Amino acid sequence: MKGTKKFIAMGLMISSVLSSTPVSAKMGVEKIKPDPKHQSESVMVVRLVDKLHYKETDLNDDLSSQILDKYLSVLDPNKMYFLGEDIVSFDRWKTRLDDGLKVGNMEPAYEIFNLFKERMLKQKEFALGVLESDLDFEKEEAYQWDREKSAYAIDQAELNELWRKKVKNDYLSLKLLKKEPEKIKETLTKRYNVMAKRINDMDSDDVFQFFVNSFLSLVEPHTGYMEPVTSENFEINMKLSLEGIGAVLGNDGEYTSIQTIVKGGPADVEGTLKSGDKVLAVGQGEEGTFEDVVGWGITDVVKKIRGEKGSTVRLQVIGEDDSPDTIPHVVHIVRDKVKLEQQAAQHQIMKVKEGKHERKIGVIDLPTFYLDFAGMQNNDPDYRSTTKDVKKILNKFKAEGVQGVIVDLRNNGGGSLYEAIQLSGLFVDKGPIVQTKFSNGKIDVKRDVNPTITWEGPMVVMVNKLSASASEIFAAAMQDYGRAVIVGGQTYGKGTVQNVMPLNEYVNNPEVELGQLKMTMGQFFRINGGSTQNRGVIPDIEFPASPGFDNYGESSYDNALPWNSISSSDYIMFDDLSDEISELKKRANERIAVNFEFDFLKKEIELYEQDKGDKTVSLSLAERQRKVEERKARKKARKEKREAMAAAVEPNPLLGEVTLLFDSTEELKSDDTLAAEQAAREEAATNEDEEDDEEWVDFRLHETARILADFITLQMNHLIAKADKK
Repeated sequence: MKGTKKFIAMGLMISSVLSSTPVSAKMGVEKIKPDPKHQSESVMVVRLVDKLHYKETDLNDDLSSQILDKYLSVLDPNKMYFLGEDIVSFDRWKTRLDDGLKVGNMEPAYEIFNLFKERMLKQKEFALGVLESDLDFEKEEAYQWDREKSAYAIDQAELNELWRKKVKNDYLSLKLLKKEPEKIKETLTKRYNVMAKRINDMDSDDVFQFFVNSFLSLVEPHTGYMEPVTSENFEINMKLSLEGIGAVLGNDGEYTSIQTIVKGGPADVEGTLKSGDKVLAVGQGEEGTFEDVVGWGITDVVKKIRGEKGSTVRLQVIGEDDSPDTIPHVVHIVRDKVKLEQQAAQHQIMKVKEGKHERKIGVIDLPTFYLDFAGMQNNDPDYRSTTKDVKKILNKFKAEGVQGVIVDLRNNGGGSLYEAIQLSGLFVDKGPIVQTKFSNGKIDVKRDVNPTITWEGPMVVMVNKLSASASEIFAAAMQDYGRAVIVGGQTYGKGTVQNVMPLNEYVNNPEVELGQLKMTMGQFFRINGGSTQNRGVIPDIEFPASPGFDNYGESSYDNALPWNSISSSDYIMFDDLSDEISELKKRANERIAVNFEFDFLKKEIELYEQDKGDKTVSLSLAERQRKVEERKARKKARKEKREAMAAAVEPNPLLGEVTLLFDSTEELKSDDTLAAEQAAREEAATNEDEEDDEEWVDFRLHETARILADFITLQMNHLIAKADKK
């Protein structure tokens, strides 16, 4: 660690000062102690991982050192609380945490957490003091808002300087939103107090969960422990977050962020929110004040976002990778309950005109692989499933004269493995779909046993970095069989199987309430023998990804299971598409080179790459205002260029015209939603400081439709050539 020698040199002197004036004595910090049940839970977790986990892990001194580092980063990810002397003092446990986990000795974890509470409360008091001081926004100085890779503060003076700048930045961010000084102080006072209270209210179960997950997350990213309250309320919390706006929320200790958008839900229908967006404030109704929610716990934020069906909630959000100098934009969403039909497969019919040819394209938008398992078990003839719904859509496409089908799996995080296999069977003859290898070495091959094919025509599958698990199994099977051309971006790379294990099943004491262990038990493999793990599915034709997508995916985890391979299954390819793919790629690249949307995306990526390494922002009001105007000008230039292109008399002949003939999602918008969308547009038009959320063209889908139109033409030409030979 940077500066370690300085820390060691100062260690004895500083620790003696601390021992004479403990923060806990002055501030009344209540120390948390391990619950007796955590000893047995720790022992059980270690043994189960050792015996049953797919990955062999040696819980030794080396891993112990990593556990300590991970635990500290969980508690203090931005290095804004612990001092360098604390880190040096923790070194005495570096090679002992592994032994403690094996026998259930949790004392070091709790001692570290109790010191963290002391440091946190002390910095809260300092921050409140800074708020009462005179803040100079003419002075040229910078605040480093991302300190993940920085050294810990060497002493209290250095830490206080970091916090002085943090408070100044927080104040300036609200000042740029034209808030009055007294309102800014009120907002930030509440923010700092709420953050401190949330930590101060944590109990023994919370600390155990933090610590044991620091170990488990180092074993493998999808292995983890949920404390009893978490595991009991997991489903409830998910439903709470879904009932409001149709989004699953997460929290990093300071910001509440959008984890996933539920297809067909209010947020998806509105169309502005993205995964990773940070929610800064929540407002009720079409107009009025916003309530700052930075530092709030996720449950409290969910309560603010939820509300009566048909009412409007406004969110102030910034993007996942946006720096603190970004002015938040406002999203208006009409609350509604997400209905089953809104989460089901949706479809569009498009017409692609290229030269003298017109091709009718069907698009199936698949949000997840869903199955009403209880209905199926009870032989309910009306039970819903992905395969049943897609089969109906395909039959409609055939009746409408659709010539090719796009299966859109972008942002589809997976779901039912059974449905991924059944859906594959609509497009291929019977045969293997996926292989699963378990920790005992056994390999299970899942097959489609239905010899009938619902759709035999040309097909393209769209994927991106958020296509995961069951989506990858389906896309990989279509690619391996030569059944479809895969288009888009490299998929997530989650090729592992998890089981949830209630720890109460391993003890004979029903009076003790234990948590649950989610553990990776196996790994998926394609029928060609390669894994979807880590690498994901590589498209045949790749589009550039949106800026920031490199932060997603299995490969972003240092300890993810590596790519691997086993023997291939015995299967017969539907077709060899290598020649067609080569020609389709050539034509697509020619179009992409003259497509404004892709050109602009390339420039956005370049700007992102230039800026992503800069983790500082200016604390000068004039400089921050200049940055705001610069962003506005860039957005305005983009909009003007798009409008100019749309108004062009002669569009580029390479870009075949794509026309939407039918969209099933339009039928999902309620009158409340349509009215709220109109109100939001009117408010944006009258508020020059609010970003204009114009509708974006789904240019990737349009280009995919052109690729499929080319594919149809190539296959028709191939059939004509074969007929001529006969």
